[in-house]
Amino acid sequence: MPLITEPNLDAPDDFYEALIDSHRDLTPQASHALNARLVLLLSNHIGRLDVLKTALALARASGETA
Repeated sequence: MPLITEPNLDAPDDFYEALIDSHRDLTPQASHALNARLVLLLSNHIGRLDVLKTALALARASGETA
């Protein structure tokens, strides 16, 4: 299964709002910890090392141009 990179969220605006709400009133340290837990939970859900490595490489590459 290749990594899906085209828009694929059922309700992207609702997800973004939920993501922002989950960080509301957190300290920067708590916000970073939440992100780390979220990454681990979603990585476990995906469960495919090849897909996760592709996602890591794409995320890093897109951050280097930002």
